[in-house]
Amino acid sequence: MTRPLLRDLCAAAAATLLVVAAVLVGRHIQFTRHTLFLHWPPLFADWDPHTGPGTPAAVLVAVSVVAYGPTLAARLPWRALLAATWATAMAWTWSLALVDGWHRGVAVRLTTPNEYLRVVGRFQDVPAALRDFTHHIVAGSPSPWPAHIAGHPPGATLTFVLLDRIGLRGGGWAGAWCITVGATASVAVLVAVRALAGDGLARRAAPFLALAPAAVWVGASADGYFAAVAAWSVALLALAVTDGPTPGRRAAAFGAGLLFGLTCYLSYGLTLFALIAAGVLLLGDRRPGARADVLAFLLAGLAVVPALFTLAGFDWWEAYRLLVTRYYQGVGGTRPYGYWVWANLACTVFVVGLATVAGLGRAGAALLRRRPGVRGRPAPEAAEGGAGAAEARLALLALCALLALLVADLSGMSKAETERIWLPFAMWLLPACALLPRPRVWLALQALVALLVNHLLLTGW
Repeated sequence: MTRPLLRDLCAAAAATLLVVAAVLVGRHIQFTRHTLFLHWPPLFADWDPHTGPGTPAAVLVAVSVVAYGPTLAARLPWRALLAATWATAMAWTWSLALVDGWHRGVAVRLTTPNEYLRVVGRFQDVPAALRDFTHHIVAGSPSPWPAHIAGHPPGATLTFVLLDRIGLRGGGWAGAWCITVGATASVAVLVAVRALAGDGLARRAAPFLALAPAAVWVGASADGYFAAVAAWSVALLALAVTDGPTPGRRAAAFGAGLLFGLTCYLSYGLTLFALIAAGVLLLGDRRPGARADVLAFLLAGLAVVPALFTLAGFDWWEAYRLLVTRYYQGVGGTRPYGYWVWANLACTVFVVGLATVAGLGRAGAALLRRRPGVRGRPAPEAAEGGAGAAEARLALLALCALLALLVADLSGMSKAETERIWLPFAMWLLPACALLPRPRVWLALQALVALLVNHLLLTGW
């Protein structure tokens, strides 16, 4: 057994032990102190072994990707690969959601008491609702918002209001929207990886992005949709910082800023995507003129969504201040930080799988080996430095996402349900799997994690 393979196995074993510890310690805390407010810690789930109409499809998708995914990813033309990755991610996410059946797995997910569809009727006058939004965040205020509405800027709720306005009403359409858009996150990550680290690593990452255990929570939660918006903002920025025609670079930079601005009005915590964006800028074209050009159009795009919401009367900073109060009024103020600061990481293992943990270990090693060669011009020029330089660039991108996740963890504003809340960050950890040898073995392990979670537990949020 080679030393790198031994390190991979040790990383996977350590992650497994972390999960086991989180389950055992969590059950003890919940049964003795009742302070976790979960039935199957560390996940927001119930023990409920079951199968459903999506079971045969989920197994078929998993077997097909494990058997043929790496080969097809290496051979397909690039655009065909992007389409195949989205189609596979869609099939995987839909099949996992339908393990719980259409009603329980999709149609009612976004109609429960804490979800967005419950307040669509209160947005008949959108400008008035935005001006009044902060008056209903804190518990005890007149007609306080349900938890998810209070916990997010109004951009999240407005998405479902707009779907309702165009005739796509009800939980079924909302769930379909989140799955369809959420599945594009895998494509966005793929685009960014190719731009920054080269075609080869992007192709190796593609099957892992399509068959991610994260799909369990993408279907159907609004956080899957948030993950896609955030991912496309980074993908466009990656395209902007690579060499290309100036008008194209400027359009990509402006689009990246526009989507990042929207991201910040979908979820407060996703402002931490600035750390991933910083990594992309570090990996991009370092010529002063090119970088200044990108930054100017990025900031111009970034100003649009905040300006629109501010002019409409919504104060982001005041809303966040009130959210902190609301958070500690509820179970967030009771759940023990000392448990969740590490149990949240166990939740992340469920989302990204053991292969990603091993891949992150390799990413750290790659970055240490090639530290002087990480910065510089983006792919394909990076390929001139050899495979090691490309791997180091991919490693930096993944580790920036890990840093953002760790900051969110240490903040104390994410205690439980992070398997859903951290989906946007988790998608950027998955490309680290491209650094692993024997991809079929690791893909099988990834699929097994998702299938076991979805068939043994009834996940919820």
